[in-house]
Amino acid sequence: MTNSASLPLAVPTELAKLLRAIPRAALGFSGGVDSAYLLYACRACGVDVQAYYVSTAFQPAFELEDARRFAKDIGAPLAVLPYDILALPQVAANLQDRCYHCKKAIFGQIQARATADGYPVVMDGSNASDNADDRPGMRALGELRVCSPLREAGLTKRQVRAFSRQAGLFTWNKPAYACLATRVPTGTPLEADTLQKIEAAEDTLARLGFTDFRVRVLGDAGKLQLPAAQITVAAARHEELRNKLSPWFSDILLDLTPRPEEA
Repeated sequence: MTNSASLPLAVPTELAKLLRAIPRAALGFSGGVDSAYLLYACRACGVDVQAYYVSTAFQPAFELEDARRFAKDIGAPLAVLPYDILALPQVAANLQDRCYHCKKAIFGQIQARATADGYPVVMDGSNASDNADDRPGMRALGELRVCSPLREAGLTKRQVRAFSRQAGLFTWNKPAYACLATRVPTGTPLEADTLQKIEAAEDTLARLGFTDFRVRVLGDAGKLQLPAAQITVAAARHEELRNKLSPWFSDILLDLTPRPEEA
């Protein structure tokens, strides 16, 4: 197991200062770029940190695998908390405020467990590139008094990736990944079967060599959103894609507008 003394200190001064003022904390950990870097930074700065991964129908299996691998790599304790997010009517209805109710429920679970485990502070991996005005989930974090050290230290997504690379973290170039619920149009109720078929289709696309994509649900069809360089590749392989994804979608559509590059 890796201890904090053996970790490289790829942590900017302002973030290190914030973390060293929080000697004991819980972290809502997703296995993504931001929360992974924050978990590393806490360990590197000597913070007694406990990571909590809330496992729901909204996350594909690879996210939990990445979370477990990362925590093991840096010797950080990780607790996995299964949670039936679809049992919440405000979330399953998939209305405009779904993210608010989802984030509040998930971090409510983390807070309850953290308090029981003796961790008075709960953190998340929001960074300075996250626009609070556009994210209902940020309002939930504010109401729960969850602190966001990366954001408070002014670290942007690009900076988080750069420091992650400097630290040798395998997550440094991991594509941004929104939860599976974002593939379903707002107002369409969320069902476990729909989320499972999205996960299966996206797993198939990854195995076919595509990256940083989304499979959106349009009735019985799936719409592929890809980076610019992969659109022509997908068009040339359209018959293959239709065949491979046919177990889950009656038709496959290709969005000709490229997925935007990360800011």
